[in-house]
Amino acid sequence: MKPNKMKRMNGFRLILVVIASCLAVASGDEAGEVKALADRVHAHQRALGSQFKNQHWVRGTYYAGLMAMYESTSDRAYLDDCMEWGQEVAWHVKDKSDGPFDSGAYSLIYSQIWFGCYQAQQDASIIQPTLAFLENPDVTNPLSNPTGWYLENTGHRFVDGLFTGPPALAMLYQMTGDDKYVDWMDNFFWDVHGEIFDEDAGLFFRGPPSISRKTKNGKKLLWSRGNGWAFGGVTRILNYLPQDHASYARYKALYVQMAESLATRQQADGFWRTNLDDPKQFEMRESTGTGFFTYGIAWGVNNGILDMERFLPLATKGWAALASVVNEEGQIGWSQPPGGGPGKVEETDTTRYGAGIFLMAASEIYQLEQE
Repeated sequence: MKPNKMKRMNGFRLILVVIASCLAVASGDEAGEVKALADRVHAHQRALGSQFKNQHWVRGTYYAGLMAMYESTSDRAYLDDCMEWGQEVAWHVKDKSDGPFDSGAYSLIYSQIWFGCYQAQQDASIIQPTLAFLENPDVTNPLSNPTGWYLENTGHRFVDGLFTGPPALAMLYQMTGDDKYVDWMDNFFWDVHGEIFDEDAGLFFRGPPSISRKTKNGKKLLWSRGNGWAFGGVTRILNYLPQDHASYARYKALYVQMAESLATRQQADGFWRTNLDDPKQFEMRESTGTGFFTYGIAWGVNNGILDMERFLPLATKGWAALASVVNEEGQIGWSQPPGGGPGKVEETDTTRYGAGIFLMAASEIYQLEQE
């Protein structure tokens, strides 16, 4: 049993009762309500069909949410969609020869899904193409270009890749016990961190071009979803990297540092604004950064890393905010379109990756209530 489990459970139930009353949602089966909302989002995305090519970071992020929901609920409907996608592309990992290519860091988002499918099916053929990809000197990987494979196609280090790439390497280490995967992960993650992390804020810039820029209010450009990519990435690393591994403590320290910073930047309505350092730059709500932060903070409470009394209210407020922007059809609004920094968001903005991020948050809120 996790520390303070009963206390955390009772506190979470109490807060959910308050949230439910505010949203006019029937209470009594909060976990069921969380899953019902996630199922509605999933059904809406299935009805839309594919909007992107088979191997694209948008689809990868969406399927990461599906896999998270399967792992939390054991609902095969979520796994089946992941299996269908993997079979469709033969568990392939994208490289430059496959068409437009943004970064080697993006390629491993697919491997995160393949790993989940492998874990569920215990079929080595699912993960074999990923292992082969990482051993192939003719593709963009840690062997062929140790210090550059994860850069954006502009040549910059960028925060988005911290979600798509490093967690896959942590998963492979868990599977194989081979330290080369952690070595590759550490080299990638901490190289990017060293260039674009702001120690004073405890948060990341999106990339080097953002470091010197200021808003009209004289504030830094600390993009919400950009930090969501990083916070979601380090959350997933900690979920798979064994606690007794020499690299674990450094990732945990960063995770806690970011969580503490995020705790001071959530707004009264439960959302985080697109600029974490200047919420007045764009004052409207935004669901993708909020989804990532709700996911990561709820995970920390679930795993006893974050203090329940301090952080549970942040997670529940974040979840209430997210639930408020899902319509009757299961479409998520206020989802900032693709971009590289803070920006204006409208209620009608909706994205497939936003649905995946929402489902990741739902998976951890569901686990909180299950306890």
